[in-house]
Amino acid sequence: MSNQIYMASTPYQGRHWRVDIDEGNVAWITLDVVDSSANILSTEVLNELRDLLPVLAKARPSGGVFCSGKKSGFIAGADIKEFIKFKTVAQARNRIREVKPLFIGIEELDFPTVAKISGFCLGGGLELALCCTYRVADDDPGTKLGLPEVKLGIHPGFGGTVRLPRLVGDLTALDLILTGRAINAKQAKKIGLVDWVVPARQMNRTITTLLAKKPTPQTATFIQHIVGLPIIRSTVGFLMKRQLEKKAPESNYPAPHAVLEMWQDREFIEPWEQLDQEIDSIANLFMGSCAQNLIGLYLQGERMKGMGKDSGVKPKRIHVVGAGVMGGDIAAWCAWNGMTVSLQDNNEMMIANTLQRAIKLFGKKTRDQLQIQEAMDRLIPDMSGDGVEKADVVLEAIFENLEAKQKLLTTLEPRLKPGAILATNTSSIRLGDIATALKNPGRFVGIHFFNPVAKMPLVEIVVGKQTSAETVKAGCCFATTIGRSPLPVQSCPGFLINRILMPYLFEGIKLVAEGTAPEAVDRAARDFGMPMGPITLIDVVGLDICLSVAKILDKSGNNPVPELLKTMVEQGNLGKKTGKGFYRYEKGRQGSSRTKSKFHMPLDGAERMFAALLNETVACWSEGIVEDMELLDTGVVYGTGFAPFRGGPLKYIAQDGADTWVAILTRLQKNYGERFAPHPGWKTLDLPVVNSLEERGNEKSHVRNNATMASKHFVRPVQGAH
Repeated sequence: MSNQIYMASTPYQGRHWRVDIDEGNVAWITLDVVDSSANILSTEVLNELRDLLPVLAKARPSGGVFCSGKKSGFIAGADIKEFIKFKTVAQARNRIREVKPLFIGIEELDFPTVAKISGFCLGGGLELALCCTYRVADDDPGTKLGLPEVKLGIHPGFGGTVRLPRLVGDLTALDLILTGRAINAKQAKKIGLVDWVVPARQMNRTITTLLAKKPTPQTATFIQHIVGLPIIRSTVGFLMKRQLEKKAPESNYPAPHAVLEMWQDREFIEPWEQLDQEIDSIANLFMGSCAQNLIGLYLQGERMKGMGKDSGVKPKRIHVVGAGVMGGDIAAWCAWNGMTVSLQDNNEMMIANTLQRAIKLFGKKTRDQLQIQEAMDRLIPDMSGDGVEKADVVLEAIFENLEAKQKLLTTLEPRLKPGAILATNTSSIRLGDIATALKNPGRFVGIHFFNPVAKMPLVEIVVGKQTSAETVKAGCCFATTIGRSPLPVQSCPGFLINRILMPYLFEGIKLVAEGTAPEAVDRAARDFGMPMGPITLIDVVGLDICLSVAKILDKSGNNPVPELLKTMVEQGNLGKKTGKGFYRYEKGRQGSSRTKSKFHMPLDGAERMFAALLNETVACWSEGIVEDMELLDTGVVYGTGFAPFRGGPLKYIAQDGADTWVAILTRLQKNYGERFAPHPGWKTLDLPVVNSLEERGNEKSHVRNNATMASKHFVRPVQGAH
C-alpha cells in the first residue's frame, strides 16, 4: 500500500490553514503559517481555525488528520510575543477563553481525528493534539512533545492540565507539566501520550489504517488515576508541594505551585469547570513579574539565536588548538552538533583524555551507538595541525598567557583559508592586546565559552576595536550552529560575565574570611534565587582559575584580590578538582566545609554580595560593553545564573528603584570601603518602566523615590540583607 495520498477536493483554503479531502473521504487539515519557519498558534491562526471548523463539520469526512506543512515540526506552541501585550488580568483571561470553544470543537467533531506529529509538538501544539482522537508520531529523534510553559512562568492554558491527566494518568501528567521537559516519540508511546510511533514514510499509511479500524481511544487506567482518589490525593499533594518548594519556591516561581493546587482542588470539579479554573489561574500568572520576566528572557534568547543568520560564513569545520579541559570540551561539543572538528595539541595524552570525555558526554546525550560513533568520527585528533587550512573557524584555547597566545596565533594566521575567522577562547585578556601581533586583526574575534561547555548556554562574542562586522556575524553564526546563544560584548578585562561575577565572588570570600561559614554564604545566595552559591561556584570553577582572572581584573585597586583566595591556591586547595577547596569533596560529591565558623550571615551579608554585582553591572552598561539592556540582562542570567525570575540585574534594579541601591551602596561604602563606591553610571542610568499590575498600561515613573532596604528580596532575613 502506497504512503502517497491523492486529494479529491479542497473545501477550505485560508491564509494559514488548508483542508483537503482525499479519495477515501479523509480530511487532511494542514497548518502552514505564512511568513514563519515554524507553526505557532497566534490570534490570527486561531481565528482562522474558528472559520475552518464549520467547514469540516459540513464536509462530513470519515476522519480528519491535523498535520503540518512545515519541515520544523507540528506546532511549536502559542505566539509568545502576544503574551507580553496583556495589560490586565481580565484581558489575558478573555483572550485565552476565546480558545476554549475552538479546542472543544475539535474534540466534539462527529468523526475521529488524528494528530500527525513530526518535529516539535509543544505547548499549545500538544494541547491541540490532545483534543484529537488519536496521535501518531514520527520516530525521528527530532520529534519532541511537551508542555514547557512553566519555564515561562505560566502553565498550560488551552486545556493541557485537564486533558493530559485523563490520557496518561495524574502523576505522569504532573511530572511533564511541573518540569516542562520534552520527551521523544518512543517515550511518549511508552506513557500513552501517542498511539503509534512509525517512520515518516509509513505515517500516512498508518493513519488511514487507524481511521478505517477506529480502535477505542486510549485513556488512563484506574491504576494511573489511583493517586487522585480522595484518600490519597491530599497526601500526595502535600508531599509533592514540599519537594517542589525546595526546588522552586512559590514566592519565586508560582506557576508549578498553581498547577499542583489546581490538581488538588479538582476532586469534585466538573471537566468544564476545570477548564475555567485553568484559564483563571494562567491569566493571573501572566500578569505576575515572574512570567513577564521569564517571557522577556525567552524572547531575548530567541533574538540571540537569530544573530549571525545573515553571515557570509556558514561554519561546518573548526580547528581547535589546545586539548585541555576547555579546548577539548569545545571540540567535543562542536562534534556533537554536527561540525567536523580537528583537535590539535602537542601532548598526545591530552587528546586521548578529550576523546574519553567525549565518549562520556555523547553517552549522556543518547544511547544510540551509531549516533555516538558518528559524532566520534567527526572529532579528529590532529597533532600536526593539518586541519587549519580546511577550517572555517580556527580557535585557540591554550592557557591564559598573552605572549603564548600571540606566538601561536601568528603562526596560524597565514594558514587561514579565505573567509575563515581566527578566534580565541581567552576569558579575560583584551583582544586589542592579543591583536597587536596579527597582520589582519579584522578577522580576529573572541569566542568565550563557559565551563562546563555542554551545559552553559551562553557564548560571549568578544569584539575588538578592529574586529570587522562580518567577523562578528560569523562568530555569532558559529555559536548558533552549535546550539549556543551568542552575546556580542566589547573587549575589556573580564568582558561582561567574569567582570560582573568577580566582585560578587570576592564578597562571598571576604564573608568567609570574616568568619561566616561557606554554607551560610551559599544558602543566602540560593535564597535570593541563584542556582548555586558563590563559594560552591568558586570550588567548581577552580580557585586557581578564579585567582588568574582576578589578577587580570584587579587594575583599579578598589577591590583587591582577597588574601584568603591567594593563600588557598598557594596551599594547593584548588576546589573540587583537588578534593579540597572551601568544601571537601569525596568521589566528586561535596561534603562539609568542616569549619567552626558561625552558620549565619551578617545582616548586610547578602546586600554586600549583590550590591557588588549590581554596581559592576551598572559600570558595564555605562561603558557600553553590551549594546542594549535586554541583552545585558539575558546574558547575565545565562552566564551567571542570576535569578531568572527577577529578569536580570537591570530589571531587578528597576523594580527596586535605582535610588534604593545607590543608598545601599553609599552605606556599604561608609562601612566597608571604596569597593562599594557607587559607579558614576548610576547617575545617568535610564531604566525601563516597571509598574505594578494596577499601573500596567499607564505612563508612570519607574523609580520609587525612597531608599528602603531590599530585605523583602531575601527569603531568610537572618542570612540576608538588613
